Amino acid sequence: MITLILGDSKFPILIINKLKKKKKKFFIIDLSKKNIFKKEKNSYRVGIGKFGSMLNLIKKHKSNKVLFAGKIHKPNFFKLRLDFKGLIYMPSVIKASKLGDAAIIKSIINILEKEKITVIKSNIFNPELTLNTGNYTKSKPNINDKKSIIKGLNFFKNSNKLDHVQAIVVKNNKIIAKEKKDGTKKMLSRLRNNSNSILMKFPKNNQDLRVDLPTVGLQTLKDCKRFSLKGLVLKSRKNIFLDKNKCIEFANKNKIFITIR
Repeated sequence: MITLILGDSKFPILIINKLKKKKKKFFIIDLSKKNIFKKEKNSYRVGIGKFGSMLNLIKKHKSNKVLFAGKIHKPNFFKLRLDFKGLIYMPSVIKASKLGDAAIIKSIINILEKEKITVIKSNIFNPELTLNTGNYTKSKPNINDKKSIIKGLNFFKNSNKLDHVQAIVVKNNKIIAKEKKDGTKKMLSRLRNNSNSILMKFPKNNQDLRVDLPTVGLQTLKDCKRFSLKGLVLKSRKNIFLDKNKCIEFANKNKIFITIR
């Protein structure tokens, strides 16, 4: 039995469909904003402060694996109802929340590990959502683009574990923008001259890949077009790529390259 702890996005739905296809047994702890998994069999709505309830459900279903997927939003900690385990563990979650939403999930993983519960990678059942090294579009990076990409690769390689940047924009062998907590689209909207720029989305250095694989999809490509970017570069096997065929078709139509390094 697999425990799915799910938030908002299309990714959790793809996981559920794959598990059904494989006839794998699972149940859901729904942490989405609007209880979007309520129609699924064996789905439970549990407040993020009720760790005792979560642990009891996991033990009740004799689950030996937990998988996190989707965006779990920072709650209003002042309004949370806590059970006994919540009182014990919530201070660590609140402390982690200052570092962002992904850090909240990481803190919950640490709690589960203290309770001797194994957490598995989010893409373990959906390897088709990650891509291998290569160029996936008709357009390809030119010599100058490749120099800029190497600049970006070195940035991610040398970033430390406290650096929470997952996306940058490179141009003319320079990093011209870094993602902040408000996300990739906000980063792009702050740029004044995006033409011939390249978006790179990579996991943070030494990132726990059970928690927060950078996700891209059709909206990402539409943002690239809207803000006049010429390419998208991702990390081999370490990004969730949604709607792959639609993205490649859109990129080809708009002369945007998609390269996996």
